[in-house]
Order: sequence, then structure tokens, then C-alpha cells
Amino acid sequence: MTRQPKIVDCEEDRISQESGHLPLVSILMPVRNEEAYIARSLGSVLAQDYPSELMEVIVSDGMSHDQTRTIIAQLQSEHPNVRLIDNPGRIAPTALNLATLAAHGEILIRVDGHCEIAPDYVRNCVRHLTQDGVEGVGGSVETIGETETARAIAVAMSSVFGVGGSAFRTVKDRNMLADTIPFPAYTRELIDRVGPYDETMVRDQDDEYNYRIRESGGRLLLAADVRSRYYSRADMSSLWRQYFGYGYWKARVLWKHPRQMRARQFVPSVFVLCLTTPALFCLTSRTARRLLLAVASAYVAANGMASVRAASSSEWRYLPRLPLAFAAMHLSYGIGFLLGNGRVIVEQTRSSDRREEGDSG
Repeated sequence: MTRQPKIVDCEEDRISQESGHLPLVSILMPVRNEEAYIARSLGSVLAQDYPSELMEVIVSDGMSHDQTRTIIAQLQSEHPNVRLIDNPGRIAPTALNLATLAAHGEILIRVDGHCEIAPDYVRNCVRHLTQDGVEGVGGSVETIGETETARAIAVAMSSVFGVGGSAFRTVKDRNMLADTIPFPAYTRELIDRVGPYDETMVRDQDDEYNYRIRESGGRLLLAADVRSRYYSRADMSSLWRQYFGYGYWKARVLWKHPRQMRARQFVPSVFVLCLTTPALFCLTSRTARRLLLAVASAYVAANGMASVRAASSSEWRYLPRLPLAFAAMHLSYGIGFLLGNGRVIVEQTRSSDRREEGDSG
């Protein structure tokens, strides 16, 4: 049965003057081991200029073993609209599905534990959803870091060379319809129509979900006045693991929804293949050595120019770290994507073998 949304009359807020009422909004926060950021992330939610009596905050915790739950409990004591629920699955899609079931809002907004949203985030999301004829809305993300390395990583993650045409990281000055949106606000009607998140998608579940939304006829708005900040990884090894995961799980999106993919998402894996294939024959083939040198030289040159450009638009002190950040993002994503595809092929082969054995039995 579809849960009936709760609508509350309110004449004082500026949105209510335009629409006559304000909807109840549910903030869904999938978190796990976020003790370094949860106070700021949840604090930014609680500092919204949207009426607090029209907001519920559901924190779905993946059984954190640090101080995350303690920090949330401290904030709960001051804010009765915050609820903490357990997420035994310990991954984002299970957290979001559990939080969605517990939510009562007509509008549901995802806010991750590694980000902070602007004080008018909820209000602007509600306005766009109620006035602009869209079913989902998100906004540009400002990536920031707290150390020199983290700030260099943030610059790389905001660069076209680093992330391709990812609009929410590179477009900040205009509204536009988009393929995917970060920290999205969805209408309850849309969620009921599209269904739950795919719990086999440990990462990239948002891309897969947004594709299903578009396939169902939904429109996703990337809005200039919906703003958030995201804390980048603190070191290169963490960045490598993050982008390896992105690539690995993007492979599953490819097999499930081939039409969702964009050409830019294949570039890192093609680059890795162009390096590794000639490398396998370097000892016996002069042509392979020349090809490997050509590919590596072209990438080093492109990386160097992109690093100079990114440093010139931010701060020059990040220049020594930018080539490493770019290389870590590209290589780890490409390797992850190739290994992810290999894993899917193996799983499908085994599944096919088991079906054949069952048919023969």
C-alpha cells in the first residue's frame, strides 16, 4: 500500500505564499563510520531554513564501529525529529531502502554523511519539485579537502580532465536537465513508481536508479541554487580505492542497463588496455615498446597540461600533487571497470552452467 503523504498548511514561509502549503520532507542519511564528518553533515541538515516541524531526519547507520552513533545520539537529544535506524546490510542501497520505508514525507532527500548541504537546500529542492515540472532535483557539488593532499584531490575531482563531463562537478552557473544528480530530492510518487534501490549495487546505485527514473519518463533537474559541499578523500590510496570501486560497480550498471553508459565512461578502461596490452609484449616486440612509449608519453603530456590548467585556476601549490591525483583516478577506475566486467562474465558463465546442469538433470 502506498503511504499517504502528510501535507501541512503554513502561511508564513515564502514557499507557502506561492503554493499555499508545504510538504513534509524526509531527509535520508545512509552512513557508516563517519565520526569525522557526521556532526557537520547532520548539523547542516538541522540548520535548514525550512520549517523544522516539517522535516524528519532518518539516519540509517550501517552498524558503525566508531563514534558515529554516539555523535548522532547527542544530536538526537536536542532534535527530536532525528531518528536513528539500523542498517544490517551495511551498504548504501540497503540503508536507503530501509530509510525510505521508515519515511513519511511527500518529498525524500538523500544526504550522505560525507557532505554538507547549504542552509536553503531543502527549501530550494521543494520549490523546484513543486513548480518546475520535474520529479527529481539535485545541484552542483563543491568538492573540498582538509589537508594539502585532500585539497589537491578536490581540485582534480572538479576538473573536466579528472571526471569527464560529469555535470554536477563541473557545471555550477545554470539549471539543466541531467542524466544523474547528487544528493537528490525525489517526490514520493516517483519513488513509489520506480521502486527500491538495487541492493546488489554496492556503489553506483544512484546512477542505476536515476537511469530507471529517466526510463520511466521522469525528469531530473540540476539546479544552480541547490548547493552542497563534499569532503574529498584525504590521501591517494583512499582516492584509488574510491575510484576503483566506482569503476568496478559501473561494470554492473553496464550489464544491467547498457544504454545508460556514456562514451567518457569507457575512456579509463581503454587507456588501461592501451598500456597493458603492449606492455605484455615489450620484451619481444620493438613495435610494442614504441606503442607503449607513445601512449604513456601522450598521457603524461595531457596530464601535465591539465594539471597546470587546474592549478592556475585554483592554487599553484597543488601542482605537484595533481598529476598523481589524475593518474590515480583514471588508472583505478579503468582497472576496476575491467575487473568488474570480468567478474560479471564469470558469474554469468557459472549461472549458465548451473542452469544447463539443472536442465540435464
